[in-house]
Amino acid sequence: MRNTDDSTTGTPTRRDALKYGGALVTSSAVAGCSELVGQSDNGDGQSDGAYSVTMAPIGEVSFDSPPESIFTRLTHHAGMAFALGRGDDVNAMHAPEYYDQLWNQFTERLPGVTLDWTGLYSSWDPSKEKLYDLNSDVHLADPASVNALDSKNLSDVEEIRDTVAPWFGNKFSDRHDEPPAEWADRYEYYTLWEMFEKVAQVFREEERYEALAEIHANLLETIEENLPPEQDRPTAVLAGMSDIDSIYVYTLDTPGFLTAHVRPLSPVGALSDNISSGDRVDMEVLLEADPDVIFSLGGLHPETDMIRIRSSLRDHAAGQKLSAVQNGRVYPQGARYQGPILNLFQLEMTAKQLYPDVFGEWPTYTEGPYPEIPDDEQLFDRQRVAEIITGDR
Repeated sequence: MRNTDDSTTGTPTRRDALKYGGALVTSSAVAGCSELVGQSDNGDGQSDGAYSVTMAPIGEVSFDSPPESIFTRLTHHAGMAFALGRGDDVNAMHAPEYYDQLWNQFTERLPGVTLDWTGLYSSWDPSKEKLYDLNSDVHLADPASVNALDSKNLSDVEEIRDTVAPWFGNKFSDRHDEPPAEWADRYEYYTLWEMFEKVAQVFREEERYEALAEIHANLLETIEENLPPEQDRPTAVLAGMSDIDSIYVYTLDTPGFLTAHVRPLSPVGALSDNISSGDRVDMEVLLEADPDVIFSLGGLHPETDMIRIRSSLRDHAAGQKLSAVQNGRVYPQGARYQGPILNLFQLEMTAKQLYPDVFGEWPTYTEGPYPEIPDDEQLFDRQRVAEIITGDR
């Protein structure tokens, strides 16, 4: 199996100051919005004729025209459709009510961008009957992961592919997990943005992808050029904190796109080598690790009470001894199956949480949407991202 890891305004921003030593530099490399839509062979934003796109484990998939109705299973794929201006065409996703609320915590900061996934079919384990009923033009889901469900065998997966619409997705790149044995010889691992490029090709939205990928590359470059020396980097743990007596913990250096917003920032993993990503631990184990920073997974969701999480840690006999608790460094995170737009926000958020002296302070978050960051403290251009998503000229 193949193994791969992972905007400008008229005002100088912290991004500009970090990257160019304070000099105002404007970029003409990113295409204008008028170039993102409507520029094609036939003048309507699409090229004529059939085309094909290849991605493991599916192989080559042919399309006569860009798909309209979109089935998704996991939210990194739904987030890709959203980034390409196709969020309203998604007809199914995992836990739609939960993720609609979470995604909208971020879209609040994208002018003119709206999203409504409420009422969609919840598709973690989709019934074959529902897949027929939805009659989607494409299934943005990994057929290997669907085949791994107890309810689906290989013939079910192939039947849907042949009689409804093709599968096009990749799931096991999340942690470079092993796919089912019958898929192993054709499986490859992709970064989040490599996968996004292929999904963009499915929808003939290569220019949108390229514009967003340039913003992402500039953000990564800003981070890389300004990272403190290794000895000055904090230790950290990514954790699910809904029950502080039984905490899910995730290692930060595990390959795959689930840590695509943390790994580029190179914090020092606090967990011992005998703890695997996704293990449950108690507070005593967390205290033994004693991270400088605790990232609370899902902490930005409106139903997550960050005030309660912080107070519960302060009131806990072992929790109150944690360095992260004593120094006020328990921070919210969003989603690990994040998609490209959340990845931009979470890279910025995590940079500020880990290195406030370099990338600017992260506001003390208690509730509400992604905090407003002053223009000169933003690490990417929200307006530009919004224009790419909406296709505004």
